[in-house]
Amino acid sequence: EYIRTAMKTRSHNFYIKPQSASSSSSSSLRKTALSILLLYGIFSNSTSQSKHSVRAFATSSVNDSCDASSSSSTSIPTTTTTTNNKMDASLKAVRRILPAQRPHWVGNAFNVYPVFADLAFQNELSPFLMFDYAAPKQFPPNEVKRGVGQHPHRGFETVTLAFQGEVEHRDSTGNHDVIGPGDIQWMTAGRGIIHEEYHSTAFAKSGGTFEMCQLWVNLPAKHKMTKPSYQPILASHVPTAFLPLGTTKDSDESSIIAKVRVIAGELNGVKGPANTFSPVELWDIQVPKKDSVVEVPVKEGHNCIAFVRRGGMEVLTNEGSQKVGPQAVALMERSGTHLKFRTTSADTSILIMGGE
Repeated sequence: EYIRTAMKTRSHNFYIKPQSASSSSSSSLRKTALSILLLYGIFSNSTSQSKHSVRAFATSSVNDSCDASSSSSTSIPTTTTTTNNKMDASLKAVRRILPAQRPHWVGNAFNVYPVFADLAFQNELSPFLMFDYAAPKQFPPNEVKRGVGQHPHRGFETVTLAFQGEVEHRDSTGNHDVIGPGDIQWMTAGRGIIHEEYHSTAFAKSGGTFEMCQLWVNLPAKHKMTKPSYQPILASHVPTAFLPLGTTKDSDESSIIAKVRVIAGELNGVKGPANTFSPVELWDIQVPKKDSVVEVPVKEGHNCIAFVRRGGMEVLTNEGSQKVGPQAVALMERSGTHLKFRTTSADTSILIMGGE
């Protein structure tokens, strides 16, 4: 009955109580029906907000908390404020705000937010496939090996950024490495690789705060079968650019609004160390002061995704402004050459992902 109704209405806002089903069997029916609907893309023509709600609705069903009010409580909270700014054709507009998602465990080491939510593995975010963020979490000293055992990848790249703690990597091509705060590992799966990821032995023994993220970058079709490779990028090898444009490390400190670690791509003449198979920008922006207005040059036609790792921002566009909180993301329109935002708290950290 659930499936039949949904196929007729193509809407996620349905709640039907079977007349002859117990509470437990009703919950089971909801889980099965929603799983089938999501698997076969019944909601493929829904609005982006509906897609998000369906995802959250299905998640709540798995946790036995699906009721008539749960779907309405998962609508996307966006705040739009009209501004009197002069129209600027170079500004990118907001396509969609994705709020912070519900975290889940990957293995027994990584408690991650699935940042891209229902847009993961869709062309809308190309060249990016998936993004997981493990917010700061305290781990006690232990002898248990925490992480994810051997598993395969093929046809894309995994990019791991360590912010706090250490990640130990080992793969089938013979690479074995440990990355610490500020380091990056850029692994190209290509035609196929098997690897494992754990808290490092040293970190496991000492314990401490762990924070990291992992981004999956799709490979162009012609490079899908390329030879697997691994790029270890140390924090000391990642150059820093400064905003606004024109400021440098020698500029007066009061004139520098933001510092940017350029991991991939180029910003203000500073080129990142990562070698990529397609144009990719990966910039780690630190803004120390609240109410700072930051304007970031981005390429016309490129996807531009701004993730709030810490703090908060208000994206400024010709249409107004929209607030983005911790672990939320702003997906910008491809047209335009600048992303403009105002920080809503001190010590804000924004990760910019761009590419085509």
